[in-house]
Amino acid sequence: MIAEYWVGSRSRQVATRLIVEFTLTLDSPAHLGGGEAEGLTDMPLLRDRSGGGPLLAGASIAGALRSYLRERELGFGREETASSLSSLLFGRVREDEDEEGIQSPLIVEDSFGKTRKIEIRDGVRLDPSSRTAADQAKFDVELWRAGIEFPVRMELCICELRDADPQADLRRALISALCGFIDGSITLGARKRRGYGRVTASGWRVRQYDMKKADGVIQWLAYGARPLGPEYTVEPSALGEAIGAEAVPDRRRLLRIKVKLGLEGTMLIRSAGSTGDMEPDMVHIHSMGSDGILHPVVPGTSLAGALRARALRIASLQTDRDRAKQMIDGLFGSSRVTDAASEEPIASRVEVSESRIDGGVTNLVQGRVSIDRFTGGAREGRLFNEQPVFGSENTVFETSITVKDPSPWERGLMILLLKDLWTGDLPIGGEVSVGRGRLAGREARLAFDNDTSTITETACGLNVTDPSGLLERSVRDFTAHCQEERR
Repeated sequence: MIAEYWVGSRSRQVATRLIVEFTLTLDSPAHLGGGEAEGLTDMPLLRDRSGGGPLLAGASIAGALRSYLRERELGFGREETASSLSSLLFGRVREDEDEEGIQSPLIVEDSFGKTRKIEIRDGVRLDPSSRTAADQAKFDVELWRAGIEFPVRMELCICELRDADPQADLRRALISALCGFIDGSITLGARKRRGYGRVTASGWRVRQYDMKKADGVIQWLAYGARPLGPEYTVEPSALGEAIGAEAVPDRRRLLRIKVKLGLEGTMLIRSAGSTGDMEPDMVHIHSMGSDGILHPVVPGTSLAGALRARALRIASLQTDRDRAKQMIDGLFGSSRVTDAASEEPIASRVEVSESRIDGGVTNLVQGRVSIDRFTGGAREGRLFNEQPVFGSENTVFETSITVKDPSPWERGLMILLLKDLWTGDLPIGGEVSVGRGRLAGREARLAFDNDTSTITETACGLNVTDPSGLLERSVRDFTAHCQEERR
């Protein structure tokens, strides 16, 4: 009877088992949630039920790898097909009743972090017309702090099929997907386009078991479930050789802007809670770095919100308001709160990193008071103090802005936004009406395809290097696009 249910020729014919292990370290806070709304915060974290520590689900890792592999192989906005490497490595669902789904040959295990350190961030949706908080749009987010390490383990089952030999394609798919962790392109968790969930991969280890030989099967049965030892360590540059394949060419088209900005005056982006016993009423937000020290930061959410509001203002000057909103929604994503129930949300194609402020003074407190405009005296109960970041000549922060698959006019709009940041016309944070959040450009580098432009502030003035004319051409494309819409 057993032979009727199992026949050797009908098995998966596993020829090789390829084990890959590495460690992911959070470079910025991450929200690894489970979609549950019950908790002390609006967006609680997903925790290990046994110990309460950080949990990075294998499904989350596999999903991030699949998304990156699809974009790397096909480009942005392209749907995978049955012949895509992402379908081969991660499987595909059944599209019709006559077709059978394919199980993923890649096994990705859950990963458990080693600490429980968290921080709370406030979030708010701004009304772009008034730059104030929208009604009932304030929320708080629970985040795992930077520096937490997640040991990752995955196993690739390479099978020998009668009508195909997928070994080479599977190995090529795996190394291509892992390139996203090697170069830092993959981020994890929620709000990852706003600086959360940046990770660094290290400690790569690779081992293969030849399942066609008795010795290989015995070795896998004896040691296959154990962590790999240091003798299997592989340098990132040699990972492709260890896996036995080369990565596919990267077909993603990205506009990368890396800019270093100085702080003119003060900046105040309010923190969600206290970091000490005796603190002022308002303190600039600090975040724990991977070095275990609290640093003042510029959250990606704050910078992205300011960029979006200014982008809408620029576009509205060039075309009508409704068209401008459509343009900005297509670039920065649509609001979660829409007027039409049938409207589907649009994901942002702009990624903004969280930045650490270096060289700022954070131990000074300002006393302030609200004045009654009729009497000219202090309003009752409106005396408060604040602890912003004070800028100096040495105060800088470096941020990265990445735009996926930008059109010519979108590149021009991003350059105009960079200009406003550079000249201090676009302030960041709160209380901008009293002079806070003014920035000054120091260095900038823009790269798109094979074109690279640099902008540097020197003692003699602005030094611009733009050999291909990327800056001027992109701004003209933005103006031309808006004028076409007016016609």
